[in-house]
Amino acid sequence: MPHSTHATSPIIGVLALQGDYASHAQALQDIGARSLLVRTKEDLAHVGGLILPGGESTTFLKLLAREALFEPLQQFVQMRPTFGTCAGCILLAKKVCNPEQQSLGVLDATVERNAYGRQIDSEILTEETSLPGGPLEMVFIRAPRIVEVGDRVEVLARRDGAPILVRERNVLAATFHPELSEDRRIHRYFIQMVEEMENKGHRAQPKQTPATKPTQANL
Repeated sequence: MPHSTHATSPIIGVLALQGDYASHAQALQDIGARSLLVRTKEDLAHVGGLILPGGESTTFLKLLAREALFEPLQQFVQMRPTFGTCAGCILLAKKVCNPEQQSLGVLDATVERNAYGRQIDSEILTEETSLPGGPLEMVFIRAPRIVEVGDRVEVLARRDGAPILVRERNVLAATFHPELSEDRRIHRYFIQMVEEMENKGHRAQPKQTPATKPTQANL
């Protein structure tokens, strides 16, 4: 059953096959949002938006295949608000490198896995963003790097010139772990995305045209 304090608010799903889904569920609870742990394709029918948590992207792919969830998830993320963090960002990208691997292919970006080194090289930074409220604390753990983005991708924050928080239509992605910070602005922003789409009474149209030509993300 969804956790909720607001019966009329949208239900936010958190993919709960592996990774840091519990921290995302806690972040949603902290701001009074309804949430549901998603483990089957049937669960997807009950949520207005979905969070793909951090974890290990290749393990996610194996579990999605085992649960026959890859194709239903791919259909969902083309139409409904989806927020991917760290490994979730990798899963959303149209192209993955270091090494190449399968992905859901909805975010017009190239993402490099483990771009900042091993887990021992992880760090906490404070960076400016386009979100109201000033600089944002960002927790990086074996973080990927967005090396290229398409023309329609909005960059909301950067690290050393490279995008670390981006949005394209119904898709939001971060290379860091906002669920591990006490700042809940990004989760609130995502809920706002879901509410806006529900209030408009329509879903995003499936992307049927080829990806726009990538541009260098650090220009």
